[in-house]
Amino acid sequence: MPHRTTKHDGYRPPRHPVRGLVGLFLASAAIGAQAAIGYPGTHTDQTRYRYPVLLARLIASVKAHHMAVVAKASASRGAAARGVKIPGNAVIMVFRNDFAVTMLKDSVAAGIEAPLRIYVTANGHGTADITYRTPSAVFAPYHNPALNRLAHTLDPIFAAIVRSAAGPGAKPAHLS
Repeated sequence: MPHRTTKHDGYRPPRHPVRGLVGLFLASAAIGAQAAIGYPGTHTDQTRYRYPVLLARLIASVKAHHMAVVAKASASRGAAARGVKIPGNAVIMVFRNDFAVTMLKDSVAAGIEAPLRIYVTANGHGTADITYRTPSAVFAPYHNPALNRLAHTLDPIFAAIVRSAAGPGAKPAHLS
């Protein structure tokens, strides 16, 4: 017997169940594609360096470009401390105080984005990849012209840091 709608239960049977399934499939595909692509402005380069070498090169490059390593986080180091071995990975958080002061003057809300992150990961080829999001992509959602000017100042600095760390022969693995 079909379910009848009453004004108390709020249930309405779908008119075209196939359309609902197609819509659900398309929404799932869109979400899956976004997860595979990553966020806009994300750049990943495959390098010829092994993970610990690329990590050291990145830290040296940050300093050479007059920026500061504010913090480091590594799930692989944390796992190793527990006796678990996973491929090397580290997030290097990079910024500089004068940029931080300018950013906060332009947008206190954008403070959650600092420090900006650069991610180093061991890959299955015995080498490591380096990934970052351009500062202009990170700060774009704030729709703040002054913040956008700061981000465009930071874009070439971060590109140079990554280019220097990745070294010659690095291949773009992903641009979104």
